[in-house]
Amino acid sequence: MIHAFLLAQVTKEINNMTVKMPYQCFINGRFEDAGDGKSYDTINPTDGSAICKVSYASVEDVDRAVAAAKESFENGPWGKMNPRDRGSLLLADLMEEHQEELATIESIDSGAVYTLALKTHVGMSIQTFRYFAGWCDKIQGKTIPINQARPNRNLTFTRKEPLGVCAIVIPWNYPLMMLAWKSAACLAAGNTLVLKPAQVTPLTALKFAELSVKAGIPKGVINILPGSGGMVGQRLSDHPDIRKLGFTGSTPIGKQIMKSCAISNLKKVSLELGGKSPLIIFSDCDMDKAVRMGMSSVFFNKGENCIAAGRLFVEESIHDEFISRVVEEIKKMKIGDPLDRSTDHGPQNHKAHLDKLLEYCEAGVKEGAMLVYGGRQVDRPGFFMEPTVFTDVEDHMFIAKEESFGPVMVVSKFKTGSVSLNRANDTEYGLASGVFTRDINKAMYVSERLEAGTVFVNTYNKTDVYKLLGCLNMVFVALLQAVPACDDCSITQSCCYHHINQGCVFLKFWRHDTYHDTGEAIRHHDTLRYIQSDVTSNFFY
Repeated sequence: MIHAFLLAQVTKEINNMTVKMPYQCFINGRFEDAGDGKSYDTINPTDGSAICKVSYASVEDVDRAVAAAKESFENGPWGKMNPRDRGSLLLADLMEEHQEELATIESIDSGAVYTLALKTHVGMSIQTFRYFAGWCDKIQGKTIPINQARPNRNLTFTRKEPLGVCAIVIPWNYPLMMLAWKSAACLAAGNTLVLKPAQVTPLTALKFAELSVKAGIPKGVINILPGSGGMVGQRLSDHPDIRKLGFTGSTPIGKQIMKSCAISNLKKVSLELGGKSPLIIFSDCDMDKAVRMGMSSVFFNKGENCIAAGRLFVEESIHDEFISRVVEEIKKMKIGDPLDRSTDHGPQNHKAHLDKLLEYCEAGVKEGAMLVYGGRQVDRPGFFMEPTVFTDVEDHMFIAKEESFGPVMVVSKFKTGSVSLNRANDTEYGLASGVFTRDINKAMYVSERLEAGTVFVNTYNKTDVYKLLGCLNMVFVALLQAVPACDDCSITQSCCYHHINQGCVFLKFWRHDTYHDTGEAIRHHDTLRYIQSDVTSNFFY
């Protein structure tokens, strides 16, 4: 099996290493061409050149992948595997061994600066799989007391069961990290997957598939289908054998997916959609930190960041100083090859997105916002955009309402003592927000009233696998991390047993590698326990 997929790789000498990249669909444990033989070029945004041809999955490929995932779930070893053994296969160690190669692939395919790709894109992916590997044997149910006539011969409990085949459609801004955030909990819960990477950034997902085989994950558990969202993503939404679909992307597409999932088979849905996160900077802030973190809130990962601060509200008395210092720092940023360790700002992800950002800036100028810096494509090969700053942005303007998803800082001022939370909350999104102030009472007051799933206080972009990433409003319905993610990938089954005949239960207790059969008092870890029951079934808890 390993030999089969090694035959289908593109090899490049780049970033002082040999990088091997699978480029075919991954279905039922094998790399293979799309059923109709179609392929497309995936483009390096640094210079616009083609990295390689990638298989362009068809609807028939989706059906084969779903069938493989269903067969693996129902009849394969994955569902029968001890959860602890399942956790040992969840790839974290193997990904860590290949982290430089993964970061290099991520950098040339998405334009991410290599140092950021290594630490965040890949580093957080490893942390995510390692974290959820530890949850495999801790997904538990509850015992529930029920009110019945005595003698009570009813035992009621719940257990968490995997859903079955889950589909995942991931975005292009953090290709590997979004794969990890979406798939690690699904796998930990015992599900099987069909995953569609973004059409413009398929390569780290396909490398992940290669590593999954090396890790020993059974065939059919993970299936990767590069190709069109309109075709592959739509078929996944419509497919009757898929029990859950997770999607990160735009709000209009999210609405269509939710509609299709409802019409097809009422499959479970988790969506993480657009963002226009407000950041409020008060005059009593630490100015150095506000400038540094304010820039990070906008320009981190070239602005291709779901929680990016889409609109800054800066108190009038410090507005001009803040803007002046931001522009001064932008001028120091090095724009260039993302594989260069000294680069601060790489290319936008793909040409269509760059064009959209240029149109966004033109709309801001046309409506009367002041373009203080940037707003243009950098004069060099590739899809580079200047970090951009707009001021005098009024609430009705297009750039005040709509997400840029790029390196565009949109700044409005507010008068001292008159910050309007209504302005900050005047958005259909509710993913993140932030406030900078030295006054803890002010910080608490504002954070309680910001309508967002996450509020950063005197910092920004601090995410972690252990921390919930909540969502409100039209961002919709995903608690992407921590324990609720496992619950979201499971179904709760309620079991109620009625014990008809009295008798002494045959219980097994594990102690010092010896089983003890008991219906009498025993000493167990120096605790005297008396076991008596009218349950006739054998239970081992």
